[in-house]
Amino acid sequence: MHLDLTDLAAELPIDPRQAIGIPLALIGAVFLSLGAQLQHRGVNKVEAKTTAASAGLNLRQLALLLARPSWVVGTLMLGLAVVFQLSSLAFAPLIVVQPLGAVALVITAILNARVSKVRLNRASIIAISMCVGGVGLFVTVAAFTAVDKPVTTENLITILIILAVMLVLVGGAFFFLRNKFKAIFYIIGAGVLYGFVATLAKVIINRIQHNNVDWLAVLCIIGLLAAAGLGGYFVQNAYSSGPPDLVIAGLTVVDPLVAVGIGIVVLGEASQAPAWAAVAFIIAGLIAIWGVFLLAKYHPQSE
Repeated sequence: MHLDLTDLAAELPIDPRQAIGIPLALIGAVFLSLGAQLQHRGVNKVEAKTTAASAGLNLRQLALLLARPSWVVGTLMLGLAVVFQLSSLAFAPLIVVQPLGAVALVITAILNARVSKVRLNRASIIAISMCVGGVGLFVTVAAFTAVDKPVTTENLITILIILAVMLVLVGGAFFFLRNKFKAIFYIIGAGVLYGFVATLAKVIINRIQHNNVDWLAVLCIIGLLAAAGLGGYFVQNAYSSGPPDLVIAGLTVVDPLVAVGIGIVVLGEASQAPAWAAVAFIIAGLIAIWGVFLLAKYHPQSE
């Protein structure tokens, strides 16, 4: 029986709009990788001229970063990565496009190995494969089971309350335990905060698309800026205590898992997914997270 294009589109499990969001997210991943490498170089050069940031980068070091061309160019590339990521969120569900940032991990690992002239060992390659494979499995299942839903006022209030709690917990941990922080702690903290940044960005885009901009949307913007600011500071500290591919590994795993967790639990983007999909999500998440910890332990440049 002959099917026209309309009938064929109806049979496809993936919304045609998602086909636009996926390549935009992949382009953003490339800029994320390049920006991370350049920012890492800038942080290392600043630290080489100042004291070590055992308790986090101080104000003088942050100011010196603005004078490093590599750091500034890297920041601009990260800005482009954000633009492409936000554009992808306008077309596809959060749990489809957010995990695609894992592509940046592979690019960053190759770039860092060439720049630092330090070859990755076998354990590191296995760890990276676990990160990318876990996230790849996650996004494959999500692409066939996720649906995009409008964000209700109750959803938004719930997200803002959770974010406020996380800001207090993460900020408090840094204030009291910063002298004991290593790269993995900064990476996890930044990944959690950036997961909320992606979620809030999706919420804002969704409300704008539905002409529903109110005081809650303003609070959403404030929360996004707070999470992005603290998360960005954590990333710079992670660069000072770990290689860029480890930083990207953490961000491209923790960030999407947090964002996707909110998308599933709060926004209901996987409400129509079958039971086997939930099992696949859990297995994929565990594989990816374990890969991050293995990379932190066995990476040749890890302290």
